[in-house]
Amino acid sequence: MAALLAVALFASPLLAFDLGQSTRCVAIPNQMKVCKDVGYSEMRLPNFLGHSNLEGEVVPRSEDWRPLLQTGCHPQAQAFLCSIIAPVCLDTFIQPCRSLCVAVRDSCAPVLACQGHPWPEALNCDRFPAEEDVCLTPLAKFSHFTKDLPKAVCQNCPSVEVAPALKTVMSAFCRHDFGRTPDSFKELKMHFVVFISDPQFFPDVNIPLSSAAVTAKLHRLRHPTGEPEFQVEGRVEFIRQGPLLPYDTQHLLRDWLLINLSCASALVRPGRSQLYVLTGSVQPDGNVALVRLFPWHKRDAGIALATRKWKHHRC
Repeated sequence: MAALLAVALFASPLLAFDLGQSTRCVAIPNQMKVCKDVGYSEMRLPNFLGHSNLEGEVVPRSEDWRPLLQTGCHPQAQAFLCSIIAPVCLDTFIQPCRSLCVAVRDSCAPVLACQGHPWPEALNCDRFPAEEDVCLTPLAKFSHFTKDLPKAVCQNCPSVEVAPALKTVMSAFCRHDFGRTPDSFKELKMHFVVFISDPQFFPDVNIPLSSAAVTAKLHRLRHPTGEPEFQVEGRVEFIRQGPLLPYDTQHLLRDWLLINLSCASALVRPGRSQLYVLTGSVQPDGNVALVRLFPWHKRDAGIALATRKWKHHRC
Protein backbone atom coordinates (compact mmCIF):
# COMPACT_ATOMS: atom_id res chain seq x y z
CA MET A 1 0.00 0.00 0.00
CA ALA A 2 3.07 2.21 -0.39
CA ALA A 3 1.50 4.49 -2.94
CA LEU A 4 -1.97 4.47 -1.43
CA LEU A 5 -3.63 7.85 -1.79
CA ALA A 6 -0.31 9.61 -2.29
CA VAL A 7 -1.34 10.93 -5.69
CA ALA A 8 -5.02 10.14 -5.72
CA LEU A 9 -6.13 12.29 -2.83
CA PHE A 10 -3.53 14.32 -1.00
CA ALA A 11 -3.33 16.81 -3.84
CA SER A 12 -7.05 16.74 -4.58
CA PRO A 13 -9.31 19.08 -2.62
CA LEU A 14 -12.75 17.68 -1.93
CA LEU A 15 -15.47 19.14 -4.09
CA ALA A 16 -12.84 20.72 -6.31
CA PHE A 17 -15.51 21.62 -8.84
CA ASP A 18 -18.69 23.65 -8.91
CA LEU A 19 -21.73 21.52 -8.06
CA GLY A 20 -23.66 23.59 -10.56
CA GLN A 21 -21.41 22.83 -13.50
CA SER A 22 -22.37 20.53 -16.35
CA THR A 23 -22.03 16.85 -15.57
CA ARG A 24 -22.69 13.58 -17.35
CA CYS A 25 -23.67 10.07 -16.38
CA VAL A 26 -21.61 7.09 -17.46
CA ALA A 27 -21.71 3.38 -16.73
CA ILE A 28 -19.29 2.20 -14.07
CA PRO A 29 -16.73 0.30 -16.19
CA ASN A 30 -15.95 -3.34 -15.50
CA GLN A 31 -12.31 -2.50 -14.83
CA MET A 32 -13.34 -0.22 -11.96
CA LYS A 33 -13.69 -3.22 -9.67
CA VAL A 34 -13.55 -1.19 -6.46
CA CYS A 35 -17.07 0.13 -7.18
CA LYS A 36 -18.44 -2.51 -9.52
CA ASP A 37 -20.76 -4.09 -6.93
CA VAL A 38 -21.55 -0.97 -4.94
CA GLY A 39 -25.29 -1.17 -5.62
CA TYR A 40 -25.75 1.06 -8.68
CA SER A 41 -24.50 0.87 -12.26
CA GLU A 42 -24.09 4.51 -13.35
CA MET A 43 -21.84 7.21 -11.93
CA ARG A 44 -21.60 10.95 -12.42
CA LEU A 45 -18.60 12.79 -13.85
CA PRO A 46 -16.82 14.85 -12.70
CA ASN A 47 -16.73 13.05 -9.37
CA PHE A 48 -16.41 14.76 -5.98
CA LEU A 49 -12.63 14.88 -6.38
CA GLY A 50 -12.99 16.83 -9.62
CA HIS A 51 -11.87 13.93 -11.83
CA SER A 52 -13.59 13.93 -15.22
CA ASN A 53 -11.37 11.58 -17.25
CA LEU A 54 -12.79 8.11 -16.67
CA GLU A 55 -9.98 6.03 -18.16
CA GLY A 56 -7.12 8.40 -17.35
CA GLU A 57 -8.01 9.44 -13.80
CA VAL A 58 -11.01 7.81 -12.18
CA VAL A 59 -10.33 4.14 -12.93
CA PRO A 60 -6.58 4.03 -12.20
CA ARG A 61 -6.89 6.13 -9.04
CA SER A 62 -9.74 4.00 -7.77
CA GLU A 63 -7.29 1.10 -7.60
CA ASP A 64 -5.29 2.98 -4.97
CA TRP A 65 -8.17 2.27 -2.58
CA ARG A 66 -8.23 -1.48 -3.14
CA PRO A 67 -5.62 -2.45 -0.47
CA LEU A 68 -7.51 -0.49 2.19
CA LEU A 69 -10.88 -2.02 1.27
CA GLN A 70 -9.37 -5.51 1.28
CA THR A 71 -8.54 -5.17 4.96
CA GLY A 72 -12.24 -5.07 5.84
CA CYS A 73 -11.63 -2.05 8.05
CA HIS A 74 -15.34 -1.07 7.87
CA PRO A 75 -18.29 -2.77 6.13
CA GLN A 76 -19.38 0.53 4.56
CA ALA A 77 -15.94 1.71 3.48
CA GLN A 78 -16.72 0.80 -0.13
CA ALA A 79 -20.03 2.69 -0.11
CA PHE A 80 -18.34 5.74 1.40
CA LEU A 81 -15.39 5.80 -0.99
CA CYS A 82 -17.46 5.08 -4.08
CA SER A 83 -19.91 7.86 -3.19
CA ILE A 84 -16.92 10.18 -3.65
CA ILE A 85 -14.97 8.68 -6.54
CA ALA A 86 -18.02 7.28 -8.40
CA PRO A 87 -21.09 9.22 -7.15
CA VAL A 88 -24.43 7.70 -8.06
CA CYS A 89 -26.13 9.29 -11.05
CA LEU A 90 -29.32 10.92 -9.75
CA ASP A 91 -31.09 14.22 -10.33
CA THR A 92 -29.09 15.74 -7.46
CA PHE A 93 -25.61 15.16 -6.07
CA ILE A 94 -25.67 12.77 -3.10
CA GLN A 95 -22.66 13.17 -0.83
CA PRO A 96 -21.81 10.88 2.09
CA CYS A 97 -23.10 12.15 5.43
CA ARG A 98 -20.63 13.34 8.02
CA SER A 99 -21.67 10.48 10.30
CA LEU A 100 -20.79 7.92 7.63
CA CYS A 101 -17.41 9.56 7.09
CA VAL A 102 -16.72 9.51 10.84
CA ALA A 103 -17.70 5.84 11.14
CA VAL A 104 -15.42 4.81 8.27
CA ARG A 105 -12.60 7.12 9.34
CA ASP A 106 -12.56 5.87 12.92
CA SER A 107 -12.22 2.27 11.73
CA CYS A 108 -9.98 2.75 8.68
CA ALA A 109 -7.66 5.59 9.72
CA PRO A 110 -5.72 3.26 12.07
CA VAL A 111 -5.17 0.92 9.12
CA LEU A 112 -3.80 3.77 7.01
CA ALA A 113 -1.60 4.81 9.93
CA CYS A 114 -0.28 1.26 10.14
CA GLN A 115 0.87 1.68 6.53
CA GLY A 116 2.42 5.08 7.24
CA HIS A 117 -0.39 7.26 5.83
CA PRO A 118 -2.57 9.81 7.65
CA TRP A 119 -6.28 10.11 6.94
CA PRO A 120 -6.40 12.29 3.78
CA GLU A 121 -7.31 15.93 4.29
CA ALA A 122 -9.48 15.59 1.18
CA LEU A 123 -11.70 13.31 3.29
CA ASN A 124 -11.96 15.63 6.27
CA CYS A 125 -15.33 14.65 7.71
CA ASP A 126 -16.19 18.25 8.61
CA ARG A 127 -16.53 18.92 4.88
CA PHE A 128 -19.49 16.59 4.51
CA PRO A 129 -23.13 17.53 5.21
CA ALA A 130 -24.79 16.80 8.52
CA GLU A 131 -27.61 14.29 8.97
CA GLU A 132 -30.42 16.77 8.31
CA ASP A 133 -29.19 17.37 4.78
CA VAL A 134 -29.68 15.02 1.84
CA CYS A 135 -26.75 12.65 2.07
CA LEU A 136 -25.73 9.00 2.28
CA THR A 137 -26.18 7.80 5.86
CA PRO A 138 -24.57 4.80 7.57
CA LEU A 139 -26.73 1.71 7.82
CA ALA A 140 -27.91 1.01 11.36
CA LYS A 141 -27.05 -2.69 11.19
CA PHE A 142 -23.36 -1.82 10.84
CA SER A 143 -23.23 0.82 13.56
CA HIS A 144 -21.91 -1.56 16.23
CA PHE A 145 -20.18 -4.17 14.10
CA THR A 146 -16.76 -3.66 15.70
CA LYS A 147 -18.11 -4.71 19.10
CA ASP A 148 -19.66 -7.96 17.90
CA LEU A 149 -16.69 -9.92 16.56
CA PRO A 150 -12.97 -10.24 17.28
CA LYS A 151 -11.06 -8.02 14.87
CA ALA A 152 -7.55 -7.61 13.55
CA VAL A 153 -5.76 -4.35 14.32
CA CYS A 154 -2.41 -2.72 13.72
CA GLN A 155 0.25 -3.82 16.19
CA ASN A 156 3.99 -4.06 16.68
CA CYS A 157 5.34 -7.14 14.96
CA PRO A 158 5.22 -10.15 17.30
CA SER A 159 8.48 -11.74 18.39
CA VAL A 160 9.78 -14.62 16.28
CA GLU A 161 11.75 -17.45 17.92
CA VAL A 162 13.72 -19.64 15.52
CA ALA A 163 14.45 -23.33 16.20
CA PRO A 164 13.00 -23.46 19.72
CA ALA A 165 14.05 -26.27 22.04
CA LEU A 166 11.67 -29.08 22.96
CA LYS A 167 11.26 -27.70 26.48
CA THR A 168 10.32 -24.28 25.12
CA VAL A 169 7.65 -25.68 22.84
CA MET A 170 6.23 -28.07 25.44
CA SER A 171 6.09 -25.24 27.95
CA ALA A 172 4.18 -23.09 25.46
CA PHE A 173 1.76 -25.94 24.74
CA CYS A 174 1.15 -26.50 28.45
CA ARG A 175 0.52 -22.85 29.16
CA HIS A 176 -1.97 -22.63 26.33
CA ASP A 177 -3.55 -26.04 26.97
CA PHE A 178 -3.56 -27.38 23.44
CA GLY A 179 -1.50 -29.30 20.91
CA ARG A 180 -2.30 -29.92 17.29
CA THR A 181 -0.43 -29.69 14.00
CA PRO A 182 -1.31 -29.72 10.31
CA ASP A 183 -1.10 -33.21 8.80
CA SER A 184 1.48 -32.45 6.13
CA PHE A 185 4.40 -30.21 5.30
CA LYS A 186 3.75 -30.69 1.60
CA GLU A 187 1.14 -27.95 1.20
CA LEU A 188 2.25 -25.22 -1.15
CA LYS A 189 0.75 -22.80 1.30
CA MET A 190 1.77 -21.21 4.56
CA HIS A 191 0.26 -22.95 7.58
CA PHE A 192 -0.64 -21.19 10.78
CA VAL A 193 -1.39 -22.75 14.13
CA VAL A 194 -2.88 -19.82 16.01
CA PHE A 195 -3.08 -20.00 19.78
CA ILE A 196 -5.26 -17.41 21.52
CA SER A 197 -3.73 -17.35 24.96
CA ASP A 198 -4.62 -17.49 28.62
CA PRO A 199 -4.07 -14.05 30.28
CA GLN A 200 -1.85 -15.21 33.13
CA PHE A 201 1.00 -15.90 30.75
CA PHE A 202 0.92 -12.42 29.21
CA PRO A 203 1.07 -10.03 32.20
CA ASP A 204 1.67 -7.01 29.97
CA VAL A 205 -1.48 -7.67 27.94
CA ASN A 206 -5.03 -6.80 28.99
CA ILE A 207 -7.14 -9.75 30.12
CA PRO A 208 -8.43 -11.59 27.02
CA LEU A 209 -12.05 -12.38 26.42
CA SER A 210 -11.35 -16.12 26.11
CA SER A 211 -9.07 -18.72 24.56
CA ALA A 212 -9.07 -20.29 21.13
CA ALA A 213 -6.77 -22.14 18.74
CA VAL A 214 -7.06 -22.86 15.01
CA THR A 215 -5.13 -24.17 12.05
CA ALA A 216 -5.39 -22.42 8.68
CA LYS A 217 -3.61 -22.27 5.34
CA LEU A 218 -2.14 -18.97 4.21
CA HIS A 219 -0.85 -18.29 0.73
CA ARG A 220 1.14 -15.26 -0.39
CA LEU A 221 0.81 -14.41 -4.06
CA ARG A 222 4.01 -13.90 -5.99
CA HIS A 223 2.49 -11.28 -8.29
CA PRO A 224 -0.79 -9.90 -6.90
CA THR A 225 -2.98 -8.47 -9.67
CA GLY A 226 -5.84 -6.87 -7.80
CA GLU A 227 -6.26 -9.76 -5.37
CA PRO A 228 -5.20 -9.60 -1.73
CA GLU A 229 -1.50 -10.42 -1.45
CA PHE A 230 -2.19 -12.74 1.48
CA GLN A 231 -5.01 -15.26 1.34
CA VAL A 232 -6.25 -17.83 3.84
CA GLU A 233 -7.39 -20.87 1.92
CA GLY A 234 -9.23 -24.04 2.83
CA ARG A 235 -11.18 -24.92 5.93
CA VAL A 236 -10.23 -23.37 9.24
CA GLU A 237 -9.67 -26.16 11.76
CA PHE A 238 -10.18 -25.34 15.41
CA ILE A 239 -8.01 -26.68 18.17
CA ARG A 240 -9.82 -24.65 20.77
CA GLN A 241 -12.66 -22.60 19.39
CA GLY A 242 -13.49 -20.07 22.09
CA PRO A 243 -15.55 -17.18 20.66
CA LEU A 244 -14.25 -17.65 17.11
CA LEU A 245 -16.28 -18.95 14.17
CA PRO A 246 -14.75 -20.72 11.13
CA TYR A 247 -15.80 -18.17 8.50
CA ASP A 248 -15.00 -15.18 10.70
CA THR A 249 -11.64 -16.60 11.78
CA GLN A 250 -10.52 -17.17 8.21
CA HIS A 251 -11.17 -13.52 7.42
CA LEU A 252 -9.71 -12.42 10.75
CA LEU A 253 -6.35 -14.01 9.94
CA ARG A 254 -6.30 -12.57 6.44
CA ASP A 255 -7.23 -9.12 7.71
CA TRP A 256 -4.42 -9.22 10.29
CA LEU A 257 -1.88 -9.92 7.56
CA LEU A 258 -3.27 -7.27 5.20
CA ILE A 259 -3.30 -4.66 7.96
CA ASN A 260 0.14 -5.57 9.30
CA LEU A 261 1.81 -5.87 5.91
CA SER A 262 5.33 -5.18 7.15
CA CYS A 263 4.99 -7.96 9.73
CA ALA A 264 3.41 -10.37 7.25
CA SER A 265 6.01 -9.66 4.58
CA ALA A 266 8.77 -10.59 7.00
CA LEU A 267 7.14 -13.95 7.73
CA VAL A 268 6.95 -15.37 4.21
CA ARG A 269 8.39 -14.46 0.83
CA PRO A 270 6.27 -14.08 -2.32
CA GLY A 271 5.33 -17.43 -3.78
CA ARG A 272 6.76 -19.29 -0.80
CA SER A 273 5.29 -21.18 2.12
CA GLN A 274 6.20 -21.50 5.77
CA LEU A 275 4.79 -23.28 8.78
CA TYR A 276 4.34 -21.28 11.98
CA VAL A 277 3.17 -21.76 15.52
CA LEU A 278 1.68 -18.49 16.79
CA THR A 279 0.44 -17.36 20.17
CA GLY A 280 -1.73 -14.35 20.91
CA SER A 281 -4.71 -12.95 22.75
CA VAL A 282 -8.20 -11.61 22.24
CA GLN A 283 -8.60 -8.37 24.19
CA PRO A 284 -11.78 -7.26 26.01
CA ASP A 285 -12.43 -4.76 23.20
CA GLY A 286 -12.32 -7.60 20.66
CA ASN A 287 -8.88 -6.75 19.25
CA VAL A 288 -6.71 -9.74 18.35
CA ALA A 289 -2.97 -9.46 18.97
CA LEU A 290 -0.34 -12.02 17.97
CA VAL A 291 2.42 -12.23 20.58
CA ARG A 292 4.90 -15.06 20.03
CA LEU A 293 5.71 -16.88 16.78
CA PHE A 294 7.68 -20.06 16.10
CA PRO A 295 8.64 -20.71 12.45
CA TRP A 296 8.45 -24.46 11.89
CA HIS A 297 10.85 -26.05 9.42
CA LYS A 298 11.37 -29.77 8.85
CA ARG A 299 14.73 -29.55 10.60
CA ASP A 300 13.20 -28.05 13.75
CA ALA A 301 13.35 -31.15 15.95
CA GLY A 302 12.02 -29.32 19.00
CA ILE A 303 8.65 -28.51 17.44
CA ALA A 304 8.31 -31.86 15.66
CA LEU A 305 9.15 -33.83 18.80
CA ALA A 306 6.83 -31.71 20.92
CA THR A 307 3.88 -32.41 18.63
CA ARG A 308 4.54 -36.17 18.86
CA LYS A 309 4.90 -36.12 22.63
CA TRP A 310 1.99 -33.77 23.26
CA LYS A 311 -0.80 -36.36 23.19
CA HIS A 312 0.85 -38.30 26.01
CA HIS A 313 2.36 -35.39 27.90
CA ARG A 314 1.11 -34.31 31.30
CA CYS A 315 1.93 -30.73 32.21
